[in-house]
Amino acid sequence: MPRFSYKGRNAQGVQVEGAIESVSADAVADHLATIGVTPVDIHPAVSARRSLSLFAPRIGPDDIMLFSRQMHTLMKAGVPILQALTGLQQSTGNSSFARVIGEIRETLDRGQELSEGLRLHPDLFSAFYVSMIRVGEMTGMLDEIFLRMFHQLEFEKNMREQVRAAIRYPAFVLFAMTIAVAIINLFVIPSFAKVYAGFRVELPLMTRILIGVSNFFVTWWPLLLSLIAGSALFFRSWISTSGGKYQWDALKLRLPLAGTILFKISLAKFSRSFALASRSGVPVVEGFAAVAQVLDNDFMSRRVIGMRERLQRGESISRAATEAGVFTPIVLQMITVGEETGELDTMMQEVAEFYEREIDFALKSLSEKIEPILILGLAVLVLILALGVFLPIWDLGRVMLHR
Repeated sequence: MPRFSYKGRNAQGVQVEGAIESVSADAVADHLATIGVTPVDIHPAVSARRSLSLFAPRIGPDDIMLFSRQMHTLMKAGVPILQALTGLQQSTGNSSFARVIGEIRETLDRGQELSEGLRLHPDLFSAFYVSMIRVGEMTGMLDEIFLRMFHQLEFEKNMREQVRAAIRYPAFVLFAMTIAVAIINLFVIPSFAKVYAGFRVELPLMTRILIGVSNFFVTWWPLLLSLIAGSALFFRSWISTSGGKYQWDALKLRLPLAGTILFKISLAKFSRSFALASRSGVPVVEGFAAVAQVLDNDFMSRRVIGMRERLQRGESISRAATEAGVFTPIVLQMITVGEETGELDTMMQEVAEFYEREIDFALKSLSEKIEPILILGLAVLVLILALGVFLPIWDLGRVMLHR
């Protein structure tokens, strides 16, 4: 999701600045207005991590999780924020993260709030994270918010690890098959072609096709590599644009097998994040703006932003969710019940837990669904190669027997 740097003035007229993830500059302006900041300048931000040394330790999600857990523990014990940050800066083993904590401390020293210091590092602390910390500052529940954010980050980490584990095996098999096909076409078949050339007989159709494909690979492999590299660069540049990423994220949800899982992951993230925001006292309209930043899918994120705009026009949450057109009947039913009973956060938490169980089952069964397809593809490849390579030998053997 694009990141934007901004400058503005708060309700007291004090100039504030920072960076935020959002789908557009207009969405950033809307978010700033909800927190009482009048924007003066909004422009695309340069990644905060680019300023770090090339050889500096990387700051990962585990560092942010540990930071959240430690801040909860220290603040619950009554340690002042500045003292807690000083202790964490000195104790962390990651020099890059120690530098970030030091910059956050400097923000507090200037009289600004903790959320403003976190906002200066959008690559590390998402807009949702910052919004939740802001709510904790306003409600006096900062220690509890840090604990809830720790559990939120832990949930997101588990989702990522489950997805990676599920695709590791099929990705390895596809990679191995690609390498095998390249070696066979570039080295194995040309060797057999030289042998067959001495037969001086018409080769079977399958063999002629294999030799033709092999000759194409041998002759044009530099062009093929260039086309693959160019296509990859074009794809990366396309999805880096707002429109391209939106179209690609919409397409991903319609992919066979994987699309359903990605859709359920988005629903689980939406439900858990909204439950967390609602339970923490975030206003509904601001909550939807914050939840939109959590979703990794721009298509889903823009639909949530559309819900927020409908709420601002006075529509109910259930009606806005229905018109968004991306939620399943289960989600819509739970939203309606939660809105009628005043327990929307509880209902959304139950939805999140339901889809987490669905995702866990789907990911565990993904390999079972993909494995037959991979085996079938491998069998077809071996059959084609066997027929193409050995048919001429069999034909030659029959000719020799008849003689």
